[in-house]
Amino acid sequence: MSSPPGGFDRRNFLRTGGVVAAAIFGGAALAACTSAVSEQKAGGDATPVRGGTLKFGIRDDLVPANLLTNTGATPVIVGLVYESLIRYPNDELEPQPLLAKSWELAADGRSLSLDLRDDVKFHSGRSFTAKDVEFSIRTYADAKWSAQLRSTATAVTGFDIVSPTRIVLRFAHPLSNVYDLLDTVPILDSESVEQLGTGDTYIGTGPFRFVQRVPNSQLVFEKNPDYWVPERPYLDRVEIAIIPDPQALLNALKSGQIAAARELGYRDAENLAKGGGYQVLDLEGAELQSYVGVNVTVPELADVRVRQAIAYALDRDRIVAEVYRGAGYPLNVPWPKNSPAYDESRNTRYSRDIDKAEQLLTEAGTPPKLPLTFAPGYQETAQIVQSNLADIGIEVELDPVDGATFVKQLTGAQFRGLWVTDHSWAQFVPSTLTVSAYPFNARRNASHYESPAYVAAADAAWQRAESTGPEAVQAYKALSDQLLEGLFLIEIGVRYQQYAASNQVHDLGWTKRREPLLTDTFLS
Repeated sequence: MSSPPGGFDRRNFLRTGGVVAAAIFGGAALAACTSAVSEQKAGGDATPVRGGTLKFGIRDDLVPANLLTNTGATPVIVGLVYESLIRYPNDELEPQPLLAKSWELAADGRSLSLDLRDDVKFHSGRSFTAKDVEFSIRTYADAKWSAQLRSTATAVTGFDIVSPTRIVLRFAHPLSNVYDLLDTVPILDSESVEQLGTGDTYIGTGPFRFVQRVPNSQLVFEKNPDYWVPERPYLDRVEIAIIPDPQALLNALKSGQIAAARELGYRDAENLAKGGGYQVLDLEGAELQSYVGVNVTVPELADVRVRQAIAYALDRDRIVAEVYRGAGYPLNVPWPKNSPAYDESRNTRYSRDIDKAEQLLTEAGTPPKLPLTFAPGYQETAQIVQSNLADIGIEVELDPVDGATFVKQLTGAQFRGLWVTDHSWAQFVPSTLTVSAYPFNARRNASHYESPAYVAAADAAWQRAESTGPEAVQAYKALSDQLLEGLFLIEIGVRYQQYAASNQVHDLGWTKRREPLLTDTFLS
């Protein structure tokens, strides 16, 4: 839903301190709003049909211990089984009602009052109440789950439960990204929380109930008959097949074993779309950003001039065109085009310039051979980076590792030199990236980069009541300047994850975290 009902300006309305978010929906009206929250959908012109089983293929299995990390198959579980308090549209940062139907931010930005729906039940039959809000945020803040917005969750220091449908959250300081937190935290069932880490049971309030998990093979869900949105979902059942090999995933889609797939190879998706009978969807609003990471404690990479030379050497246009087949665009700073932090002048600082790169290396000295670590799926990008750096005299040794090893090196800051991967979260309020995401965290990051000025800029962007106004935008410019100056991460560009589906699949949606939204999906 990109514009509010009734014609008033929700953007200004929500940004005013101490103002109530007045969009209180009931029944069918909220059903319409919920269906519109994901702006981009597949096959939206057909008349909805009830029933049927959607068979969906993905490449990564579920790791139960990572339920709150948005990795692997976690987005599937969260998108189908759970719901959050609010939900952003895919094209902007204006919170829309979900389990919270209205809210009021205090003028000083240090507390938020939430009014909750009173007609929502967990899949167990238990009613959703304010106690579940407190439980879910406290659980998300627990260090054992390694949740990426944990720093924001731990800044929620008070939970005043006024009634079963009203709660006041109190903050250690203003939080510009508090709605990111409320959009992200799944409302969890306290009675079954001990089973979350085992993968045995998932109980939420969402449109589908968890039925079964067969490790490395399948996840099964069935329609929630008591879902609070009237007459939804349309599907009776969703079966998720785990198919790690991209060629096998493509073959399963083409043979009709599955009707939709997440993350085919970009060339395969491109060819599939040209052949007819299929649709390929760029998950706009849920952008990933490809980048080259740098361990700045490696002596050869400690001189920022060497990092600048690498930044000038990268052929971002080639990577976007050849690897992502145009499903993205080049960047120098992490923010996608719909972010309040996007700034074209800062975004073209390090356009490819071999002469500048060579001049910098003449001043700083050309480093010896550097390792470039990457996980499966990133080899093509790594090879182009290797070729680009060879153009300026930097020799790179490719260092492929398995996915688990790569994640361990990322979260443990163990890379030996350079690495190539993606990051996310830049599509949210910009402060979230620099206080939460592993590669960017100003206080502890995978690059071992330390800078009091960067910490100050990150805190200034985070500890404020508003997230998209003029003062916030200035704070984000300062943050971008710190990233361009430190250059411990060298951005390549946006890439869109993709869904590919048969034309018989209609209204396939997604959230800003790439969670599938199948509330309105149907088959013809």
